[in-house]
Amino acid sequence: MANLAEKTIGVVGLGLIGGSFCKTIKKHLGTGCLGLDTDPDTVRKALDEGVIRRGISAGELGECDITVVALHPKQTIAFITEHAAHFKKGSIVMDVCGIKTEIVAAADGLLREQGVRFVGTHPMAGREFSGYAYAQDTLFDHASFIITPSEQTGQEELETVVSLAEAMRFERVVVATPEEHDRIIAFTSQLAHVVSNAYIKSPTAQYQMGFSAGSFLDLTRVAKLNEDMWTDLFMMNGEPLLYELDTIIGHLEEYRDALRAGDHEKLRQLLKQGRILKEKSLELKN
Repeated sequence: MANLAEKTIGVVGLGLIGGSFCKTIKKHLGTGCLGLDTDPDTVRKALDEGVIRRGISAGELGECDITVVALHPKQTIAFITEHAAHFKKGSIVMDVCGIKTEIVAAADGLLREQGVRFVGTHPMAGREFSGYAYAQDTLFDHASFIITPSEQTGQEELETVVSLAEAMRFERVVVATPEEHDRIIAFTSQLAHVVSNAYIKSPTAQYQMGFSAGSFLDLTRVAKLNEDMWTDLFMMNGEPLLYELDTIIGHLEEYRDALRAGDHEKLRQLLKQGRILKEKSLELKN
């Protein structure tokens, strides 16, 4: 187990995820991170709240034993590419993006040439709001933390990142290849955002007040998204997401065709199949 108390942790990007990292680390490790953000007001607020112990510039990244880059996907690649020489030799750099294959491919080899170890990660938590104002020290409670090591990832840096996730009280740590992560996340996360965003576009949505309850709220929650970040995520994971879209469209056509044909038994069987699959998924979770 890594001695995290002796390590200086820096966080780049004090938004929802980066700010929550800082707050959670302060809560459970008792130490403040070094924080880097382009918005001086955000840095000042984090300082005033005692969430970080100091704001830093990119030129001071060499002070960090662990650096968490909490930016959007394209920003993450751009930042790591531009500042590869600024990270401390022998240190660990982590990203937190919801896409892994392209991020790992862009960052891993580049940083290792600089004597820096890169580990791709994805904390499975979020909110329909963005920015430091919505960061929480409880955001990662009951959440999974996915780690996507490359072929070059050593046991020491893997154990350090696992130790950090456990210290932050993530409920489960999952290790997967970048490709496996992207294939599964296309279904569990990205497809849900597409469906939610498309569902709310029905003209009937403007009349839902007084006619909606939990199911409407559940299905529309993630329709409120950051279109810039999610466009990048979708485009960077095109093939797996296209597969999931084709699959759900095919199933929707089955329901539509049964309704159009007035086929009561076919519709009943389709609904039964979905119910059984949901029950099986609940059994796996429990």
